[in-house]
Amino acid sequence: MPITPFSKQQLLPQEEKLEIARHKSELFIGIPKETSYQERRICLTPDAVNSLVSHGHRVMLEAGAGESASYSDKEYSDAGAEITQDPKKVFSCPMILKVEPPTSAEIEMINPNTIVISAIQLKTRKKEYFEKLAKKKITAFAFEFIKDDDGSYPAVKSLSEIAGTASILIAAELMINNQFGKGLLFGNITGVAPTEVVIIGAGTVGEFAAKTALGLGSNVKVFDNSITKLRRLQNNLKHPIFTSTIQPKGLLKALRRCDVAIGAMRGQNRTPVVVTETMVEHMKKGAVIVDVSIDTGGCFETSEITTHEKPTFIKNNVIHYCVPNIPSRYSKTASLSISNILTPYLIQIAEDGGVESAIRCNRGLKNGLYFYHGILTNKSIGDWFDLPNSDINLIVF
Repeated sequence: MPITPFSKQQLLPQEEKLEIARHKSELFIGIPKETSYQERRICLTPDAVNSLVSHGHRVMLEAGAGESASYSDKEYSDAGAEITQDPKKVFSCPMILKVEPPTSAEIEMINPNTIVISAIQLKTRKKEYFEKLAKKKITAFAFEFIKDDDGSYPAVKSLSEIAGTASILIAAELMINNQFGKGLLFGNITGVAPTEVVIIGAGTVGEFAAKTALGLGSNVKVFDNSITKLRRLQNNLKHPIFTSTIQPKGLLKALRRCDVAIGAMRGQNRTPVVVTETMVEHMKKGAVIVDVSIDTGGCFETSEITTHEKPTFIKNNVIHYCVPNIPSRYSKTASLSISNILTPYLIQIAEDGGVESAIRCNRGLKNGLYFYHGILTNKSIGDWFDLPNSDINLIVF
């Protein structure tokens, strides 16, 4: 049988393709002081800094950056961080870690091609913010977009857990308010009727609010339009509670009897108003509303944004607590939570040899990427702000 050119080629010895070992990269991380109003958290704790430094990385911290989260400069210095009074030095680091997105003035201090990891908070962003990032060719990650192996968003879930638990603790404080509160202890005391709690929303915030309220001995009723969420909440609580879809008549009846109402709804763009002012008018005098949904507009018609300094107001004889960013009130707990989420990703980025390799290997991290060397890679942001965008999978593969 004659040998064809094709079969000759098949018989030729071929080069063996060997896997190239990944080269570890050294990170130089800058942590500036948070300047946004009411922001008291920090991205890395001293223990996290110590872990990164022991892996051969550098961390530069602006003096006083951890004070509002009860971490001193000495703790960071002992952990191996470099402390500086000059914010420009911090912002000149190749990688910047912030809780709040950098302001326009801060972006000016950032060097071109820097990596920025922060929250993004789309509702408060403007088109100019993204245009400035593009101009500086910045690679940016939003930590609330980063996905876990199970498809969940660890940062969002963790902060929602804090907000849900905190909403009940805040309500418990407000119920004993000497000026207007009912002087009730949040719990189930022998011979005394338990506190009645209504939770609107069966997501993570609602689940942890329910867990905390049940732990204190309250009667809990949860309303949500998703039967799937209600069923999941029932299974997670392992405790029989009243659940219902949102029917105005049934909701009004529950609100009339409750001592505390928690707003824990979430919408795609804005939280839908579920409780009208008329419903609030029918609530008990001295009842408490904690509207956790105020970050996205609030689900009570009577809700108005308040601050940590002046967190409450009274409307229709009902105490309202409508502070956005509740986790910042518990700054140390929230900082520990964020730090626990970010530290493994930072170590992984270095182990993989840099951001490019890391996003190839980790889909969850890739999901958090919204700018790559000045190119917008998030379609939702592009559509929202009418900006050109590209698929990251066509750029990095």
